[in-house]
Amino acid sequence: MSTDLGSTDTGDAEPTDAEIARGIASIARFWWVFLVTGIAWLLIAMLVLRFNETSVDTVGLILGLVFLGAALNEFVIFGLMRSGWRWLNLVLGAVFIVGAVYCFASPQDAFWELASILGLLLVLMGAFQIIGAVLSREDNEVWWLGLVVGIIEVLLGFWASQQYYPARAALILLWVGLFALFRGITEIVTAFQVRSAGKDLEALGAG
Repeated sequence: MSTDLGSTDTGDAEPTDAEIARGIASIARFWWVFLVTGIAWLLIAMLVLRFNETSVDTVGLILGLVFLGAALNEFVIFGLMRSGWRWLNLVLGAVFIVGAVYCFASPQDAFWELASILGLLLVLMGAFQIIGAVLSREDNEVWWLGLVVGIIEVLLGFWASQQYYPARAALILLWVGLFALFRGITEIVTAFQVRSAGKDLEALGAG
């Protein structure tokens, strides 16, 4: 009887400080992954911002890469977060995967169909971004950056819904470029935050 109760308590017990520290240390070993992905996002931003509306096929393929990278980021955040709202990251990641597959299959159609629903998409993404930023404010020192990006996306969404296709096409290029730019900055900042947390744990262990 006592054995059963003990095993039940162990299963329901929250992670200890030592277990949390080991989890952070295991993530800190891969801080450079965030740095590499951040640099990759910055390179994508520079490429996209040099295109124009005539590069529809190329932009469609790059949109697929952007959606794929965004999906991977959302899945990583889903694995790291312990908030009850982390399912939003899983849902958003699945949506990005569907968008990436469609962009790779038909880049030109994906570009113009995205232009037709750009306003709604920006509003939804901005709302998710704002919710995620607010929920992570206790654990993320740069949560305000996600909040700013979310507000900008919502405002752009309302503006884009009132514009014609040429303006939306130009906005897609600008949005993808800025999205990649802000994502790259966030990834690089996260890389050094994770690295700093790992060094703090090593110092505590040595002490």
